[in-house]
Amino acid sequence: MTDRFSDRKFIIGGMIVLPMLFFLARLFFLQVIDPSYKLSADSNVLRNVTQYPSRGLIYDRNGELLVFNEPAYDLMVVPGQLAPFDTAEFCSVLDITKEYVDEEIRKAREYSMFRSSVFLKQISSRNYAVLQEKLHRFPGFYVQSRTLRKYPRDIAAHILGYVGEVDNRIIADNPGYISGDYIGITGIERTYEKELRGDKGVNIFLVDVHNRIMGPYQEGRFNKSATVGSDVTLSLDAALQEYGEKLMQNKIGSIVAIEPSTGEILSLVSAPTYNPDLLVGRVRSRNYRKLASDTLNPLFNRALMAHYPPGSIFKVVNGLIALQEGIVNERTTYSCPGHYTAGRLTVRCRHHFSPVAMQGALQVSCNSYFAHNFRAILDHPKYGSVTNGFNVWSDHVRSFGLGERLETDFPNELRGNVPLASYFDRFYGENRWRSLQMVSLGIGQGELSVTPIQMANMTAAIANRGYYITPHIMKSIENSEIDPAFKKINQTSIDSVWFEPVIEGMYRAVNGPDGGTARMAQVNGLDICGKTGTVQNPHGENHSAFIAFAPRENPRIAIAVYVENAGYGSTWAAPIASLMIEKYLAGEISASRRWLEQRMMDGDFINRARPVNTVTAAGEQD
Repeated sequence: MTDRFSDRKFIIGGMIVLPMLFFLARLFFLQVIDPSYKLSADSNVLRNVTQYPSRGLIYDRNGELLVFNEPAYDLMVVPGQLAPFDTAEFCSVLDITKEYVDEEIRKAREYSMFRSSVFLKQISSRNYAVLQEKLHRFPGFYVQSRTLRKYPRDIAAHILGYVGEVDNRIIADNPGYISGDYIGITGIERTYEKELRGDKGVNIFLVDVHNRIMGPYQEGRFNKSATVGSDVTLSLDAALQEYGEKLMQNKIGSIVAIEPSTGEILSLVSAPTYNPDLLVGRVRSRNYRKLASDTLNPLFNRALMAHYPPGSIFKVVNGLIALQEGIVNERTTYSCPGHYTAGRLTVRCRHHFSPVAMQGALQVSCNSYFAHNFRAILDHPKYGSVTNGFNVWSDHVRSFGLGERLETDFPNELRGNVPLASYFDRFYGENRWRSLQMVSLGIGQGELSVTPIQMANMTAAIANRGYYITPHIMKSIENSEIDPAFKKINQTSIDSVWFEPVIEGMYRAVNGPDGGTARMAQVNGLDICGKTGTVQNPHGENHSAFIAFAPRENPRIAIAVYVENAGYGSTWAAPIASLMIEKYLAGEISASRRWLEQRMMDGDFINRARPVNTVTAAGEQD
């Protein structure tokens, strides 16, 4: 007879086994899959303290220290370890408000109850000394050391850049960074972030119920040491940079100086500038807002990003193109009655002899010569059409690194503009435009725009008789090599033989016995070759521009100076450039030129309190 209760054993067994299986599965999930309870337990006895590495030091080309590190302290909080504490005393020690405490603890709890987050950044050494003695009274808080950038000289802010805390966007674009980390935001700090930052480490400590460190966890076997960032040496000459910034005080514009044989940047001045210490520490955000709202825009790097018409300094390129294409030779002359007139267009000229050939035209900056020269290129029968002639001209111009990014080791470099034939096709209609309609390009005006670093690079290509090396600021990196692209020779489309007539004209502009537009740039014994530019500005007084290199043979420096709203190139940009060249090549300014140095430093184009422009030689206004 079958026992009608025999199946009950299976039911009872199931009632016992199934809960056991459920609890086993839950234990497996909690202990193996879900780490939150382990984190909670570990967080009560372990503290992971990140070891932030010191960023690499930055030196100039002569070994002078430009950027170093000084200690700073961040106060960290672990919400899960918080216990009631004396808020008034806490706020007094740190010089903060109760509202700040409540808000930061709220945000920390939203982030994680068991992971640490920054409560207060960059505590001063004085506050840290007081806090350290009382820290045991504030459970859930501990101090983490890091470093801040420090600048021994108030120079080169746009070159060096600054370091800031990562935000969500930066974290998304840069795996490996977490909230609280710092990263290079601009300048060299950004470009060479990987080399400068080093690698983070971690120390794991045991803590007691009062949040006091009892010692390293498992004798430190799981600790990881931080790796210090690599030191770097820039091609910058700190003394020359400081001198350039003094010359450009109370002015708007830029100075860029390059060593032609290497492409190394010797100086890169953007004016107005700012003190790099302003963007360090807890005051960085407040100071950044002030700088960003300044109408003079001191954060804007004019050397890399400002678009300017080059003006008459561009005549050297148009002269080289005409020589290369066989349109003219160095003896070809054009008459100049004091102006160039075609149709309703009139371009004035300020020298007193005619006709002029290439070298004389550069010496006195003859507008008439280069207007004829430019139109002769575009209209030459061998091209078949103005469009084809313009394309030939445009290709030559671009070979000097104009109209394209130079791919320097600076972020945010802009390309300028060299117009294409397609632009005029859209504006006037295909095959419906003529050379007369863009003759202003022959004297560096019109649709043409360049950046100061492109002007300096163009000058280096002329100094090298036909090639340039990509401009760069990095000279060497500890335990690493610089980018091979910064050793590459970039050839222009102009044969080297055609540079001598143009260089002779530039030499005469500065040193000609019968006068030239750049006589104010003459320095005995330095053989400076240069070209002035007075750039038309529809929004105010003209801009002052000048390019130069020296010495004439085996040049050591090529330079471009651009001063906004300063008038004649001969009166301001040319003297500033010559002082920079003399400072670099001779080491000091000669006594006979100290008056000129003082005059340049006193010039004020921001407050408009400046000496009156003067003309010191016939035709020198350009």
